[in-house]
Amino acid sequence: MIDSHDIIVAPATAAGGALSVVRISGQGAIELCDRIFRGRHPLNEAPGHTLHYGTVVDGTETVDDVVAALFRAPRSYTGDDTVELSCHGSRYILQRILDLCIRQGARMATAGEFTARAFLAGRMDLSQAEAVADTIAAESRAAHALASSQMRGAYAEKLGSLREGLLRLVSLLELELDFSEEDVEFADRPTLRSQMERIEQEIARLNESFTLGNALKEGVAVVIVGRPNVGKSTLMNRLVGDQRAMVSEIAGTTRDTIEECVNIDGVLFRFIDTAGLHQTEDRLEQMGIERTQQAIGRARVLLHLLDASSPNDPETAPDLLSAASSPGQYRLTVVNKTDSAAPGFRIPQDAIGISAKNGTGIDELLRRLRRTVDTTGLYTGDAIVSNSRHAEALRLSGDALRRALQALDAGLPTDLLCEELRQVLHHLGTITGQITSDDILANIFSKFCIGK
Repeated sequence: MIDSHDIIVAPATAAGGALSVVRISGQGAIELCDRIFRGRHPLNEAPGHTLHYGTVVDGTETVDDVVAALFRAPRSYTGDDTVELSCHGSRYILQRILDLCIRQGARMATAGEFTARAFLAGRMDLSQAEAVADTIAAESRAAHALASSQMRGAYAEKLGSLREGLLRLVSLLELELDFSEEDVEFADRPTLRSQMERIEQEIARLNESFTLGNALKEGVAVVIVGRPNVGKSTLMNRLVGDQRAMVSEIAGTTRDTIEECVNIDGVLFRFIDTAGLHQTEDRLEQMGIERTQQAIGRARVLLHLLDASSPNDPETAPDLLSAASSPGQYRLTVVNKTDSAAPGFRIPQDAIGISAKNGTGIDELLRRLRRTVDTTGLYTGDAIVSNSRHAEALRLSGDALRRALQALDAGLPTDLLCEELRQVLHHLGTITGQITSDDILANIFSKFCIGK
């Protein structure tokens, strides 16, 4: 998939800003740059991790004043000789420098090729490489902390510890196979079971963390539900600070789901406005209600909106609401239109009273929403899974480990027990890249931006 002997080049920043960075990497990258760069001294004579002011030239023509950052192998991002040219952000200048590099023997890097080379050179494992893309895409403090922790290797360290424990177990069992004719046990079975159960519990904990990790990465899904005309769209507009949803006095105005994101104290929340839940014969409204039910099933937080101006109305179609709910969801009851409530009206216990129209109670609602997401572990070093590929590998690892425990209980032959434990090692290895394939690598790095 990747020819690590080529010299590759790509812009590492978007064109059109004040500055752009062109990254050149590969065996011979420094010599290539010396053919187009003029500074006080040739780059090839300079030590690594140094900056050099000069010009990029095309023959006798000066293309631009630049600063060249020099990194020598293996102490570079890719593990190869690397030069990063900081030039002015003109698209014309950027293209001229890229063309010059290509004429001198470089080729344009493919998506994620710099990071793929870093992985192949052992500069990072596969989970850390994937975290690079997550860091670039992070849209909140929590998502950034999650990606940064994974990129620094906290997650890989946890997985490495699990694999080491499993390797010790497999080694002892395979030693038994080598001495099978002598009927000896090198792995004490009660101790073996205890160690396997500990590893299973840790795998299960990592897999369970995916619910939180995926929510932090993609945005915590909050679905706003209620009967027609309780103010769902007005609340949506108030939360996002824009007239995102159409508002009218006509019941059933919203017939499809509308999504918008809001950053609340470092966590991205993805609010989903929905069609009102009620019994109807209108086919379009029925389709909207079906989509509402689907959104309820996928949401992490269910924000149930009631109308204080109609205290005698029943709560929103409880049968429709409960049928679509999922286990483990947070449910907040919010009473809207408190500014129009009848005298003596009382907000139910644990409910939040608001007026979406004038903003009363919105700050308290935001505080309660933020408390539905515990991010303490992000800043105390806990390993949290946010990648669906990793979650699937952990699920398969857990399944194989449970089969191994069943084999141990049933007194099955050591070779069958060994095979199940090898499967656990295999699936864990696909996360960090000890076990992988070109197809997996191509799929992962194709999602990166060019230049990273």
